[in-house]
Amino acid sequence: MKFNFTKWQGCGNDFVFVNGFEEKNIDEIVANAAAICDRNFGVGADGVILILPSEIADFKMRIINSDGTEPEMCGNGIRCFAKAVQKFGLTTKTQIRVETGAGIIIPKLMDDGFVRVDMGEPILDPKLVPVQDLGEETVISKEIVVDGEPYKVTCVSMGNPHCVIFVDDMSKVELERIGGKIEVDPHFPKKINVEFVEVKDPSHMRMRVWERGAGITLACGTGTCASHVAAMLNKLVEKHTEVELDGGILRIEWAEDNHVYMTGPAEQVFTGVWNK
Repeated sequence: MKFNFTKWQGCGNDFVFVNGFEEKNIDEIVANAAAICDRNFGVGADGVILILPSEIADFKMRIINSDGTEPEMCGNGIRCFAKAVQKFGLTTKTQIRVETGAGIIIPKLMDDGFVRVDMGEPILDPKLVPVQDLGEETVISKEIVVDGEPYKVTCVSMGNPHCVIFVDDMSKVELERIGGKIEVDPHFPKKINVEFVEVKDPSHMRMRVWERGAGITLACGTGTCASHVAAMLNKLVEKHTEVELDGGILRIEWAEDNHVYMTGPAEQVFTGVWNK
């Protein structure tokens, strides 16, 4: 299998991008995504992102996680996507509509080089997140017990499911030990992304993430949005926050129109050819 690719990263969340307008062996690339993402024997990435034509938007984005599973959306990936389609010469627009598994997402290139994304409305209905056996209307600061330890979780979907846990001291979080166990807890029938959040002040949070299908990553855009929404629901922050991730900072707003807006960096790392 041979194809051209471009490596991109947003706050350290890194992706192998494939231009589906030029490459024709998409099914084979999807089938081999885990091998492509392998950091020792492949390119190394948190996921493979495919740029594809769409019948309902400017483009379609598919992302395949490093374990080969396919999530609905990726916040850091969509920022990279907006820059990549321009880099590939596929559009001259600074604002595009992108079809994803979570619906139409609208990223906009800003004059400062950052990308601002309308991430849509957060979903709080437990049946739609989905979460089971933790309430009928919302799941806000509800207790679960995982590996014998209690955790108070607030659950939000940004097109994909998130479980947000607030802590007093991030340095005490054993993310590598507990993240994967919470991901597959029976309360979460489609598994879940897990965010641990320390609120520094009403406009500043620190977040670490265990991503469903990828494990610990340096950043998660949808998770940062979900964490901001969860913090507002718990009356811990204002409507604008800066969220410090392992890989950088994202600015989040939950606006009056009920949409969540994310602003952050995206940059190309290198280009290459897979021939294996």
